[in-house]
Amino acid sequence: MTLVIGTDEAGYGPNLGPLVVAATAWRTTATPDAAEASLATAVAAAAPGLWGDSKKIYRAGAGLDALERGVLVALAMASRDRTVPADWEALVERLSAHSHSDAPPEAGSLSQLAIPCCPAVRGTSLPPQDAAVATMLERAGIRLEAVRCRIVQPAEFNALLATGLNKSDILSQVTLDLAANLATLAEADEPCVIWCDRHGGRRRYASLVARAFDLSLVRPLEETPRFSAYALPAGRIEFAVGGEARMPVAVASMTAKYVRELAMLAFNAYWSERMPGLLPTAGYPVDAARWRHDAAAAVAAAGIGQDALWRRA
Repeated sequence: MTLVIGTDEAGYGPNLGPLVVAATAWRTTATPDAAEASLATAVAAAAPGLWGDSKKIYRAGAGLDALERGVLVALAMASRDRTVPADWEALVERLSAHSHSDAPPEAGSLSQLAIPCCPAVRGTSLPPQDAAVATMLERAGIRLEAVRCRIVQPAEFNALLATGLNKSDILSQVTLDLAANLATLAEADEPCVIWCDRHGGRRRYASLVARAFDLSLVRPLEETPRFSAYALPAGRIEFAVGGEARMPVAVASMTAKYVRELAMLAFNAYWSERMPGLLPTAGYPVDAARWRHDAAAAVAAAGIGQDALWRRA
């Protein structure tokens, strides 16, 4: 058996809202070298169109239906009771996604989010779909073991910047800590391969991998502008441009994007209540600057400091 872990993020670029990093862990009977093809073939047969690069599954303005369905099916498959979370708090608990900082201003709006949030998804039967997909994958020797997430709110992000880390360091540190935690699922003598989408423009990761996996030395296998790989005691870890093409990374990408989009729904609901007519934002730099200007009076009236709201880059 081989344990395959895929990681990805959502919200690396914005100034508003959280950075969200997610990871999925899969067990397959394929060897490490054959795992990618085996997973791709099996998922294409068992769940065509259900999972893929979040940028293709979800586009702003097109609705969350497809993204939510794919993530909730994955969460049901990875849970013992084959259920989906009923609300935001249950989702955070299922993903072990508790933030390491104080709750954001929009915490109250988040607590009111019901899941599924999309009427089209709410009206479907997710558990039978997850059972059917799981059964087909198991016949191919594949099982989804876990889906995990880490939410980095602006206050924590800014605190990490203050320690001397840069934006790319934060992404790499959070991602590798999450991957290292999931790697503990590997059984004795079971190889583990970890696939990550490339972190910004970073090319070298050896020191970061060593820290996360508590290793004195990490041996680079390859370091090029598009691909970096490193040996681990029981496998390897890879960082690739276009990593979302690998199914475990794609499902992680979808999970991170889904959590981030829910967070931004709550963010916009919270501030629109305090300033009717305030246009919503996705938090990316140009529109975030517009929103910051438009919402200045509401932010001042709420007494919320900029470090709890605005992620410095």
